[in-house]
Amino acid sequence: MTQLISQDQQDGAKTEEVTLERMSYGRDAIGHLQCGKTVFVDEGVPQDVVKINIESEKASFARARIDSIITPSPLRVKSPCIYAGVCGGCSWQNLNYDAQLQAKRENVVSALVRTAHFDEACARALVAEVIGSPEPWGYRNKLELGVTRDAQGKLLLGMYGDASNELVPIASCKLVHKKIQNAPKALQGALRFLQGTQDLGVFRVGVRHSDKTGECEIALWTRPGAFPRATVAKTLNSALGCTSIVRVIAEEGKARKVKQVECLAGKGFWTESMAQARFAISAPSFFQVNTAQAEQLVRSAIQALGGVFDGDTPRGLAGMLIGDLYAGAGTFSVQLARAGADVIAVESAGSSVRDLRRNADMNRVDMEVIGGDAARELPELGGLDALIVDPPRAGLADGMVASIASAHPEKVVYVSCDTQTWARDVARFEEAGYRLCQVQPVDLFPQTYHVEVVSVFERM
Repeated sequence: MTQLISQDQQDGAKTEEVTLERMSYGRDAIGHLQCGKTVFVDEGVPQDVVKINIESEKASFARARIDSIITPSPLRVKSPCIYAGVCGGCSWQNLNYDAQLQAKRENVVSALVRTAHFDEACARALVAEVIGSPEPWGYRNKLELGVTRDAQGKLLLGMYGDASNELVPIASCKLVHKKIQNAPKALQGALRFLQGTQDLGVFRVGVRHSDKTGECEIALWTRPGAFPRATVAKTLNSALGCTSIVRVIAEEGKARKVKQVECLAGKGFWTESMAQARFAISAPSFFQVNTAQAEQLVRSAIQALGGVFDGDTPRGLAGMLIGDLYAGAGTFSVQLARAGADVIAVESAGSSVRDLRRNADMNRVDMEVIGGDAARELPELGGLDALIVDPPRAGLADGMVASIASAHPEKVVYVSCDTQTWARDVARFEEAGYRLCQVQPVDLFPQTYHVEVVSVFERM
């Protein structure tokens, strides 16, 4: 009998037919090879039946790409974005939105089971359904663009691919508010005109827009050096009408240490409105990119502390002393103070500290603002009734949970944007004498695998 050999086998590629089962905490769908090994399949969707090309194998898992879709999943949708599969910023856009929410809840449950070592039934009982975004597209108030040059030396604006240092040029982005969706094309043309043969040192461009206040700001991140301020301001304002144009002079690289912020035109900052509070945000300062869902984070946190919202007005925290670590520009602090709490807000970034103080004054609330490192300042805060922590993606630093436990707050509300580092810290809290009693996922990032979690710990 003659054995038939496929072209893939002749070329050395290993192929298999696989039914995909669930989404990973990442861009891939997960299935199993015939040998039982887990396989991560790029651009897959649960319930797809696919022929895959296996690209790499380890002892316990493999990675593969789809060669062809034999039977498409009923959960699979066609993306409206022309950069789907190229840009890398929206790796779940081929999965319908209800399925995205279900997959995100499963990933939170899985993190508790795998990393925090919770019983699965217990984890499922703790994790609520994900609060979905009212707008699955066009929800972002901020656009961040990288800068490079093409082979002819012309400036290009674009996005960095998922887990890649390669910049993908784009002319528009459907994740951001409609007002700024075409900003990449407009700003690329303006910056090409401005640069000409002169290098302005621009390495990053940020655009913020608020649907509620109508304000728009362009922030040019540049290296130090000569800069034609008036010409830049006039040209950029013609390209994209703005209420503020600033230059952020900073060191290039991941740290992006800011040396100075120059106002080129307009207000010099951007304002946003959330639950009847107003926030002024400087270009280097952090603010949640999905304003409607940031409000859901705040509501969930205040309710977890025993407060309520009367319409858009928070109430019910009078007499409580609450610490807010990693306070940023006051997303939580301002609303806690509006609800009647005595608030001590701690933030290390200089621009955010200045914004936090300004936002407290603008909203006519009293709070103590401390500019400093959270770990260093925590022991000095005194007898707290409750604590809110909203750390960066890396989670709480080693020893921080023990320091929190030493401060003896009755409740800790932990807001996280990374379920893996959060689950690691959940285990630390449990060991330190705090019981996880509530988990509310909130989807701030539709079309991606990311999800925010508001979790509540009580002292045992």
